[in-house]
Amino acid sequence: MFTNAGTSSFTSFLSRVAPEMLPGRRPLPPGMAADLAPHATTIVAISATGGVVLAGDRRATMGNLIAQRDIEKVHPADAYSLVGIAGTAGIGIELMRLFQVELEHYEKIEGAMLSLDGKANRLAAMIRGNLGAAMQGLAVVPLFAGFDLAARDPARAGRIFSFDVTGGPYEETGYDAIGSGSLFAKSALKKRYRAGLSIDDATRLAVEALYDAADDDTATGGPDLTRRIYPVVMTATAEGTHRLTEAETATIAEAVVAGRMENPGG
Repeated sequence: MFTNAGTSSFTSFLSRVAPEMLPGRRPLPPGMAADLAPHATTIVAISATGGVVLAGDRRATMGNLIAQRDIEKVHPADAYSLVGIAGTAGIGIELMRLFQVELEHYEKIEGAMLSLDGKANRLAAMIRGNLGAAMQGLAVVPLFAGFDLAARDPARAGRIFSFDVTGGPYEETGYDAIGSGSLFAKSALKKRYRAGLSIDDATRLAVEALYDAADDDTATGGPDLTRRIYPVVMTATAEGTHRLTEAETATIAEAVVAGRMENPGG
């Protein structure tokens, strides 16, 4: 059985042979559990010329407490796509890793990579499987972005998908944000985003949007210059996915902070 999966979907295979390993299949006690687990907060995505940028702050909260200062919420999904999570941190990280295996499994079984739309649909199905836990306060809402290898114009190949807790996928135009600070991040992006941004400009804009989110949302962590904790920033282009180094992110974040010292309003 284990040497012949019989399906290109790893989650479908797992649901047959070991359903208890899927987050959405585990029995939960009655009642709300939202305050019992750390929550990841703000993620922003921006499409740019030749690709897309995905960035996330580093704070996880549990009620009014900071549960972790340096959690990583943005990861590569595969060679050309990225995923970031907001919501219940433990379940979100598990779903993200399962999604990575899902895409790798499909490629090994079929000998080809899923289309970007196909990847978004697979992620939507996985979120739908967590609906029971979501209704008890353990919701996970990801933001998915990637470079579409099938796009006619490579300059416009960066695409962004958001989801609701029922697994509904929605393609976004230009930019999007999720998490507790998303209202403030999207407000910042609404004023400053323009079509045709370079990857470098979109990267700077993503860090500024996270700064604005942290300025108004206590659950979002801004650049921590003392501890040298900066946002995780990743790009997806025709060359593949790339994570900015700590030094690169520090340079951008410190420039944003210095700029706000001169003009606090941004």
